[in-house]
Amino acid sequence: MHARRRTVLTAGAAGAAGLVAACGSSGDEDGDGDRSTAAAPETSRAAKPSTRAGAASADGSVPGGEALAKTSDIPVGGGKVFAEQEVVVTQPKEGEFKGFSAICTHMGCTVAEVSDGTINCPCHGSRYSITDAAVVAGPAPQPLAAERITVTGDTIRLG
Repeated sequence: MHARRRTVLTAGAAGAAGLVAACGSSGDEDGDGDRSTAAAPETSRAAKPSTRAGAASADGSVPGGEALAKTSDIPVGGGKVFAEQEVVVTQPKEGEFKGFSAICTHMGCTVAEVSDGTINCPCHGSRYSITDAAVVAGPAPQPLAAERITVTGDTIRLG
């Protein structure tokens, strides 16, 4: 009886160690950089290979980037998550738009909402500032990566 319990406890400890290791993972096992969780929020998807329409050209620009929203769709002091594009756009101050990765740096969940000045992940409660994507509440270890967006007239585009 005790031997079985030890086996289960040992197996449970090994599983827990694996989970802890997964929490510390950057999510980029193949080294291609697609899911960067680098501390520098200046990282931009536009400078990386993309499978989306409007992939980066040799100079890093995205010709005719994907239209995400109208500026009026993004509330001042808030933002909007574009889950399909894995991007969140915020408007910290009137007329100032920011783009960030919508992938939480804790375990790779997609953030779900923007409210009360933070970008919120539903999985484990991480929250990020709408101004610079800095971690406001963990367990996220790093800020969200910046995403390059452009505003032309009243249209916000990815890239």
